[in-house]
Amino acid sequence: MAGWKDFREIAAWEHSQAAKIRIYKLLERPAFTRDFKLHGQLRESARSAPANIAEGFGRFGNKEFARFARIAKGSLHESINHLIDARDSRYITDDELSIEEHHLKKAIHALTGLIRHLETTKEPERDESSRSRQLKPEPEPEPEPEPKPEPEPNR
Repeated sequence: MAGWKDFREIAAWEHSQAAKIRIYKLLERPAFTRDFKLHGQLRESARSAPANIAEGFGRFGNKEFARFARIAKGSLHESINHLIDARDSRYITDDELSIEEHHLKKAIHALTGLIRHLETTKEPERDESSRSRQLKPEPEPEPEPEPKPEPEPNR
């Protein structure tokens, strides 16, 4: 088990976050700011990937985490498609598309590895108080015995 204590330690999140920041820089260009629909779609697809990784990390099991990782992977592919649209609209060049696609594919590759890891690794035992994916929960305290009822006085 990888033993992440925070979603920000996960390489797939780091690559997705870096790609999101790069896309945010592109979106500052006047051509993008005038195309409200493409601007919004690209911003949301770029934002979705690291957010889904973070949300999946916060879920209990590997199976559910893998489901969120797959959604994040789909969002990264969607971002590539929106960048192709941006290139077709001449908001970015072929070279810029190639560079951004390279960064997005690094995140996709990291997510593919994360999904494979989650699908082949035993479900973690989790300490819900710290949200760690590594620590075992502390045992529940044993219940105290119930007091014995006092005998009723004879009448």
